[in-house]
Amino acid sequence: MTQNPEIGKRVRTGGFETNVHDVGSGAPVLLIHGSGPGVSAWANWRLVIPALAKDRRVIAPDMVGFGYTDRPAGIQYSMDTWVQQALDLLDTLGLEQVDLVGNSFGGALAMALAIRAPQRVRRLVLMGSVGVPFAITEGLDAVWGYEPSFEAMRGIMDYFAWSRELVSDELAELRYQASIRPGFQESFAAMFPAPRQRWVNAMTSREADIRALPHETLIIHGREDKVIPLSNSLTLAEWIANAQLHVFGHCGHWTQIEHNARFNRLVGDFLAEADQQTS
Repeated sequence: MTQNPEIGKRVRTGGFETNVHDVGSGAPVLLIHGSGPGVSAWANWRLVIPALAKDRRVIAPDMVGFGYTDRPAGIQYSMDTWVQQALDLLDTLGLEQVDLVGNSFGGALAMALAIRAPQRVRRLVLMGSVGVPFAITEGLDAVWGYEPSFEAMRGIMDYFAWSRELVSDELAELRYQASIRPGFQESFAAMFPAPRQRWVNAMTSREADIRALPHETLIIHGREDKVIPLSNSLTLAEWIANAQLHVFGHCGHWTQIEHNARFNRLVGDFLAEADQQTS
């Protein structure tokens, strides 16, 4: 029987155990995934982890409610819960400070963590990020409102990717099967019930807090993103003092997949700057 690559090691985080990939050595970087149906850290970061792990320690957890992390009965799926899980993970691993990369939902979470515990974050990467006010898009409403079927997953893929080559029936079938694993859809459906604008709002950080972020920040977005509007990243680039913005053309919401080699170089170079400053 072949081992499931989505399963890493189990780490105690507060009252439950988190499934986490912990690969490589060097300066630590924490990768926080997005919030699609059936998503896991591995599904989001499988093309990024090996590249970044050549030079640093890469830590990619399944946030509670997603992937193979425990799903404790009665847990509240909220920014407070997810930020605490991330901090508990760093504490358990003995990491005082990490670089932080957040994708979409994970961007809002990364930003919230950096605001609440700025000393735990060295550099910040926000990609296709939630966390600022915006009117929910048709694409995000469809993603969060997903009801399991192959057809629904195929439709969601069309929102995620610009490249038609990436959107195959095989990938849709894989992601559909992931979404119907025991417990996956139940927790996902509990997170974002309609009306869904309120969950966009619940993930928003205060403008004053975002403007006060001291961290060097790399903001990345796909120009053709139909899930999270490009305007979010333009706002973040305006509000965060030490920000730089990179926009990929011919790219949807999957910057780390659609422009993988460029993404890995961009993030790797950005984090390497800080390595040189601290060496």
